[in-house]
Amino acid sequence: MNSGLRLFPEEASTQAPATDTLFLILMIVSAAIIILVVTLVITFSLRYRRGTKANRGPLRDIISREFEIGWTAGTCFLALFLFWWSGSADLSTLVPPRDAMEIHVVGKQWMWKTQHANGAREINALHVPVNEPVRLVMTSEDVIHSFYVPDFRIKRDVLPGRYTETWFNATKTGTYHLFCTQFCGTEHSRMIGEIVVMPKDEFSKWLHEQPQSADISKEGAALYASLGCASCHEGKSRVQAPRLAGVYGSAVHLRDGRIFTADDAYIRDAILEPDKHVVAGYEPLMPSFEGLVGDDEILRLTAYIRSLKGKGRAG
Repeated sequence: MNSGLRLFPEEASTQAPATDTLFLILMIVSAAIIILVVTLVITFSLRYRRGTKANRGPLRDIISREFEIGWTAGTCFLALFLFWWSGSADLSTLVPPRDAMEIHVVGKQWMWKTQHANGAREINALHVPVNEPVRLVMTSEDVIHSFYVPDFRIKRDVLPGRYTETWFNATKTGTYHLFCTQFCGTEHSRMIGEIVVMPKDEFSKWLHEQPQSADISKEGAALYASLGCASCHEGKSRVQAPRLAGVYGSAVHLRDGRIFTADDAYIRDAILEPDKHVVAGYEPLMPSFEGLVGDDEILRLTAYIRSLKGKGRAG
């Protein structure tokens, strides 16, 4: 990562050039409007100052109605176009590629905890390969944090009690600063970390050298069994409960007529607030696991349920 005085942080992701272009165009348009308004104010102040013979009659005698309607409509359409263009550019960056590498992030006063799909864990650091999309699934254990990497032009709030997502594709190797930009307590200024972007072969070697542990989905499978989930959600169970094989990403029909997509947020609610989304055809029998499982455990359970996606839906 280069140092020195720069107008912008380094462009180190695929999102960065588009973000900078959008910023520059909006800044140029804003500057042009300011210059125009200031110029008109100065011109009118001189032309219509006290003692001049300028026409001070009704406005309709000075400016035609067509001209007034024209510049009003023109500025309105310009504002709508800028809103549409900037909004569509931002929205297009929200959906990660389907093949993106998934990494879980948990914010906690005052550190960042990250976990790779194979179970490797890091504190205040995240190693990723260059030129490969990375999807971050994030939550907080306590208060609101904000995941911000200036060189990648990504910033996303990390909230307690729910999941938020962001993604990036780093285009340059190096070490990049990670900040929390939401005041989160007395040690907020020390909640910093680093993103280490490595060549793919070096990243594979680094990942292999990390302390070995079960991957997240296998840890989730063990937790699923220890919590007794299989006693209700497996095919031979006596209690009638929705089968989980193939449920992730599918449309779930609820008793009250609503339809939800079974994503990370839905699964979290199903674990902590099961009465909130009761599946059609089933009774609200599932107990709440609020206080029994934390954010790390929910991430593992979700990873396990996601791993069942390709096994065909049972029941």
